[in-house]
Amino acid sequence: MKTINQPTSLKKSHKIATVTALAAACSMMFAVPATAADDTSASAVTTATSTVPSAIDSSKRVVRRAGSVSSATAVSTPETVDTAIEGTASVDAAADDIAYAPKVTVLKPLPIVFAQKPTKGSTVQSAPATSVNNANVGTQAGNDIRNSQLGNIPVPQASIANVSFVPTIIVAQKRNSDIEKLDVSLLDDFIKDTSPHARHYPPNFPNRTQRHTAREKIKVLTDWIEPYASASDASYDVLLRAAKLNGMGRNLDLGSDYTVRGGKHIDRAIKINPNSGEANFLYGMMLSEGGGFKEGQKYLDRAVALGYTEAEQSLAQSDLLSDRRSQALDRLRRLEKQNPDNVIIPQQIKLVEDGKYYIWDLSTNTSAKPAT
Repeated sequence: MKTINQPTSLKKSHKIATVTALAAACSMMFAVPATAADDTSASAVTTATSTVPSAIDSSKRVVRRAGSVSSATAVSTPETVDTAIEGTASVDAAADDIAYAPKVTVLKPLPIVFAQKPTKGSTVQSAPATSVNNANVGTQAGNDIRNSQLGNIPVPQASIANVSFVPTIIVAQKRNSDIEKLDVSLLDDFIKDTSPHARHYPPNFPNRTQRHTAREKIKVLTDWIEPYASASDASYDVLLRAAKLNGMGRNLDLGSDYTVRGGKHIDRAIKINPNSGEANFLYGMMLSEGGGFKEGQKYLDRAVALGYTEAEQSLAQSDLLSDRRSQALDRLRRLEKQNPDNVIIPQQIKLVEDGKYYIWDLSTNTSAKPAT
C-alpha cells in the first residue's frame, strides 16, 4: 500500500490556521473583562453627574478626591489616577503654605556708628546733645530730691544710738613664737558679755532666748578654737580662752566633753603660767563646782593670794555646799568690807541668809558682773 504524502504547502497551511484560531480565542478571553470594566466605568461616570468622581485601579480600589469635580471628568487608567492625586496633593500643600505662612515684618536698619580713636592734635566732633528739662529733678550731687520726684513718698529715717566698738585683740597662736597669731576680738567680746550669766553654776539668763543663743555660739566658738588649743605647742592665751568657753558649755549642759576639754586646757595653761590668778581661779572653780571641793580649794586659795577677788566668792560657795554656812557668811561679809563698790556680794549674802545654796543664782539682777 502506498503512502500518500500530503504536499508540504498543505501542512504549513494547517499549522497557520491552528495558530490563528488560538490567537482569536485568546483575544476573546481577554476582551471580556476589559469590556466589562469599560461598561462599569462608563455607567459610573454617566450616573454620577453631581457626585465626586472615582477611579478604579488594577487592584479594584476606589480612589476619590475630596471636593466636588465636574461630572465630565473620567479617569480610566492607574497612571491617570496617580497623576491626579499628586496634582491634588501639590495644590493642597501650596494652599496650606499660603495659609500658614508666617508674617514677616521688615524692620528698618539702624544707623551704624563707627568709633574712631582720635589721634594727637585732632578734634573729635560729637553729635549735638539732646536738651532735657531738669527743672523738677535734682540731678546734681547734694540736691534734696524729696521736694521733686519723691514729693508724695514717705522718706525712711534712721537713727543710731549706743554705738560700741569691739577692740582688736591679737594673741600668739603658739608658745615662744610671734609669727603665727590669732584674732580673738569677737571671741573676747562674747566671753565678756556671756561670762556674768554662764561662768558659774547655775547659769542665769534674763530669758530662754538668750540662753539658747549663748549655747549655740559656744558650740561654734569651741569648734573654731579647739584645733589651736589641742596643738602641743598652743600658747597660754589660746588655752585660757578655750578653757573659759568649755567651762561655760559645761554649765549650760552641753555635755561631758566640754567638762573634760575645759579641765585639760586649764591644766596646761597653769603649767605654762603657774602664777596666773585667773588660771588658778578657773581651775579651782571648775573642780569645786563639779564636786571636788578639796581638790579645788588649793587652786582657789592660790588665786586669792594672787589678788583675784572672785576666787574668794567661789570659796564661799564651796563652804556653803560643804554645810559650812556660817563660814560662808563670814567670808562674804569680810569680802564686802574689802570691796564696798561690788554690787554682787550684798546679793550673795542675802541669798545665804535666806537659806539658798547657790550664791551665783542672781536671776533677779543679771546686770551685775563678777569682779576680778
